[in-house]
Amino acid sequence: MPVFLSTADQGFDAAFLALLSAKREDAPDVDAAVAAIIADVRARGDAAVIELTARFDRLELTPATLAFSADEIEAECARVSPEDRAALELAADRIRAYHARQVPEDQRWTDAAGAELGWRWGPVSAAGLYVPGGLASYPSSVLMNAIPAKVAGVERLVIACPTPGGVVNPLVLYAARLAGVDRVYRIGGAQAIAAMAYGTETIAPVDKITGPGNAYVAAAKRRVFGRVGIDMIAGPSEILVIADRDNDPDWIALDLLSQAEHDESAQSILVTDDAAFGRAVAAAVEARLGTLERRVIAGASWRDYGAVIVVRDLAEAAMLSDRVAPEHLELCVADPDALAAQVSHAGAIFLGHWTPEAIGDYVGGPNHVLPTARSARFSSGLSVMDFLKRTTIAKMTPGALAAIGPAAERLAISESLEAHGLSVRARLDRLNRGARA
Repeated sequence: MPVFLSTADQGFDAAFLALLSAKREDAPDVDAAVAAIIADVRARGDAAVIELTARFDRLELTPATLAFSADEIEAECARVSPEDRAALELAADRIRAYHARQVPEDQRWTDAAGAELGWRWGPVSAAGLYVPGGLASYPSSVLMNAIPAKVAGVERLVIACPTPGGVVNPLVLYAARLAGVDRVYRIGGAQAIAAMAYGTETIAPVDKITGPGNAYVAAAKRRVFGRVGIDMIAGPSEILVIADRDNDPDWIALDLLSQAEHDESAQSILVTDDAAFGRAVAAAVEARLGTLERRVIAGASWRDYGAVIVVRDLAEAAMLSDRVAPEHLELCVADPDALAAQVSHAGAIFLGHWTPEAIGDYVGGPNHVLPTARSARFSSGLSVMDFLKRTTIAKMTPGALAAIGPAAERLAISESLEAHGLSVRARLDRLNRGARA
C-alpha cells in the first residue's frame, strides 16, 4: 500500500521527510568495476570493447561490425510499420520545432568606456548519445537527445546502443535516421561510455555524452566527466500530481502509473485537497494495476514509494511540491496557470486535465530528459543549450584601455601578479607617449 499522509496530522513533517529521503535506487557499488573497464578500454581500445561486449551482451563483434552498416540500418528501418513511422515523424517534427526556439543569439555592443564586448555561441564538435538496448529501448529518447544536438549544430553525432544477443529495435534505428545521427554503435555499458570519451582505433572520441543508463553507465559518466561533458546522472522516474476533486480518479490513477511502470524504484505522488478524492484515486490505481502488462513493476513502485498526501489548500500543495522538486509535475486543477506561478522547482510542468505527462514523453515538444532526485532545485532538462558553448568577446580601443586599464593594473598589483599588471602598464605607457594606434 502507498503512504497516506495529511498535513493536518501530527508528525506530518517527519513522515514527509522520510518520504523524501527514502532510498529509491538499489545501486550496487560498481565504481571499482567501472574504473577497471575504463582503464581497459583506454589501454586496449577496440579489443577491450569487443571482449567486453561478448562477455556482457553475448555478441561477437569485430572492428568492422562495431557500428551498424548502412545496409543493416536500411533493412531494419524497412521493418518499421507505417503507423510507427508516422508517429515518430510527428514526434520528431514537434521536438525539432520546439527546440529551434531555444537557440540563443550572439551579442555585441560598445559600452560607455568605448570597449567592444559580447559573446557568441557555437556547438560542441561531436556528441555521443547513450541509448539503453534490446527490445526495451526507447526510440523517443533517441529523438529527445539527438534532435537538440542537431538543432544546436553539432557536426558529428553518434549513438551507443547495446544489442544483447543481437536483438535490435528497428524503431531506434529509424529514430536515429530521422534525427540525423551519423553512426550507431551496437555497444553498451561502461565500455561504450569509455570508448566515446577516450576513443579507440575505430571509435572517434566525442566532446559531450548524454543519455540514461544503468548503474554502470551512470558510474562511467561520472568518471569521464571532465574529459568530456555530460548531461546529468539520471535517477528513477518520478511524478507528482496536484489534483482537486473535479477530476476523473481513473485518469489520475493512470497518470501515476505512467511513471510507476518505468521502474520498481520510480515514485508517484498524488497531492490533493480532498481526502475522499485521494482514496478514490488509490482505489483506481489498484483496479488498473490488475490490467497492466507491467503490473509487477508498477505494483512494486506504487507499494514501496507511492504516496497520497492531503493538504489544506492548493497553496500548501505548491509548497510541498517545491520541497519534492519533482521530475514531472501535473497540475490538474481549475486554474493550473495560477498554481504554476506558485511553483519554483520542477523539471517539467503539465497544465490542466487534458495534459497527461505521457504527452510530454513523446509528442508534446519539450524534452523528456529531466532532472530527478530533487535536482530540479538547481538544474534543468536537456536542451539545445547542453550542446552549445558560449565564448565571450572583448575588444579594447586605446581610449577604452586608457579609461579602465589603470584599475586592472591596480587589482593585479593587489593580487601580487606582477606580469598581469605590467602587460597593461606597457600599453598605458605607450599611450602616455602619444601612440594611439
